[in-house]
Amino acid sequence: MSKKKNNIEKTLVEKILDKNKIPYRQAEFATHEDSGGVAQMDTSILNEKEHLVYKTLVCSGNNTKVLVGVVPVTEHLSMKKLAQNSGNKKCEMLPLKDLEKTTGYAHGANTPIGIYFKHHFPIFLDKSMSKESEIAVSSGKIGRSVFLKPQDLQKITHAKFCDLLE
Repeated sequence: MSKKKNNIEKTLVEKILDKNKIPYRQAEFATHEDSGGVAQMDTSILNEKEHLVYKTLVCSGNNTKVLVGVVPVTEHLSMKKLAQNSGNKKCEMLPLKDLEKTTGYAHGANTPIGIYFKHHFPIFLDKSMSKESEIAVSSGKIGRSVFLKPQDLQKITHAKFCDLLE
């Protein structure tokens, strides 16, 4: 029998947080498919708190190969700033066709916690996150997130806080 919290079965990410004694709370969001058939989270239910939900963007750099930028869903990742902060001359988004085989997660389910624990790819968190008491990132399943302290996310993923926004 699997452990349950709030009657939701735990994801690998939630189990990692439990094992490392990092407090979090689970959240489920409605999702819909965009015009390309890709699941998108419906953050409209959050209204003024939408900026607390962060997306995990998997990129490739000319030096570091795979790296991850985490920015608010309301903002855009600056490839130039990600490159500067990661020691690359240039960065670009990882092609969608390579995403799942690289990270183990489908588009919309990528999570900095799961990616770090599976692959130890470098993680870069937008510095706007550090001003918040709690933020949300994917828990590795489409429509599922975990809310936790940004400092706990930084610690568990060995991430660097830096300016990543356009």
